[in-house]
Amino acid sequence: MDTSIQPLDRVFLHLGPITIYWYGVIIGTGVLLGLWLATREAVKRGLSKETFVDLVLLAVPIAIVCARTYYVIFEWDYYSKHLSEIPKIWEGGLAIHGGLIGAIITGIVFAKRRGLSFWKLADIAAPSIILGQAIGRWGNFMNQEAHGGPVTREFLESLHLPEFIINQMYINGQYYHPTFLYESIWNFIGFLLLLMLRRVNLRRGELFLSYLIWYSIGRFFIEGMRTDSLMLTAHLRIAQVMSISLILLAVSIWIVRRAKGLAEARYLD
Repeated sequence: MDTSIQPLDRVFLHLGPITIYWYGVIIGTGVLLGLWLATREAVKRGLSKETFVDLVLLAVPIAIVCARTYYVIFEWDYYSKHLSEIPKIWEGGLAIHGGLIGAIITGIVFAKRRGLSFWKLADIAAPSIILGQAIGRWGNFMNQEAHGGPVTREFLESLHLPEFIINQMYINGQYYHPTFLYESIWNFIGFLLLLMLRRVNLRRGELFLSYLIWYSIGRFFIEGMRTDSLMLTAHLRIAQVMSISLILLAVSIWIVRRAKGLAEARYLD
């Protein structure tokens, strides 16, 4: 064990009795950047500047609660014996699929109450969501979580990774696959792809469905490399089941909406 390699400090700042962790700072940065992008695009699409501010103020807290609840449910054997740890989200344990479910439900209700098209809101938000996910994975990096199986230092060096990433992947005397990085890169490529698809002028809703498909494909394969997956059975990973389900659901909705003439409006209309 190389005791000279020390993990990065998880704490961003101490303010008296308050401790601010890098995990929260990084996730917050992703949310704010995503909000800025969505607000700019919303104005171009004829919505007010306040639309996405109001939506985010509702969706983010609900998504965090749902993401934590989702995680705790599938780790109940542990949390049932450690109830005091359930609120400690700064230590990690936010399941993206749970947060996504919460955000989508919030978006549907919000759109209905405002008399807006959910699909229009979802299309505008899609690039912001996947960019936020790309940034948020670096919170896992700071917590040394969401990593894959063991590898050698030589393998990590062969990927031409910066020294700080290689060292942070040294956990309890062993180097691990930086699966957080693989997913972050996949999501950032997806972000660029969605920006290009905006120009294609897809039918309303199809940009968001493209996001679900792209993200789910990457998550399915990367999840198979992780060692900390939430498990449905001894051999069945929940995130992979969700990924397959979302791909099938998104493709089905895409086909049905076109077949029934429910997707005549286009993104740039």
